[in-house]
Amino acid sequence: MLGEQIVIAMTMIAIVLIAGVSVNGIVDKVMQAKRLRYEARPETERQGINAISERQQMIEDRLRVLERIATDRAPQLAMEIEELRIEAARDRPK
Repeated sequence: MLGEQIVIAMTMIAIVLIAGVSVNGIVDKVMQAKRLRYEARPETERQGINAISERQQMIEDRLRVLERIATDRAPQLAMEIEELRIEAARDRPK
């Protein structure tokens, strides 16, 4: 009778250890995946922020040109428009 109880206790301990190791492995894999996603996110966000900054700078540059064109006199306005046309023609992909 005592021998059977020891066998049952040892079996239960083995089951608990196996379950614990399995759960630990699963939790470790989940945490590793979360860590990888977290580490990858800042680079993606930085790229997005850089793209937004570049776009904002381009818009501000264009706005400055438009403000200058709007406040200049007519001969200067015609010259600026012609310069913008030439610049736009150069920037177009061929």
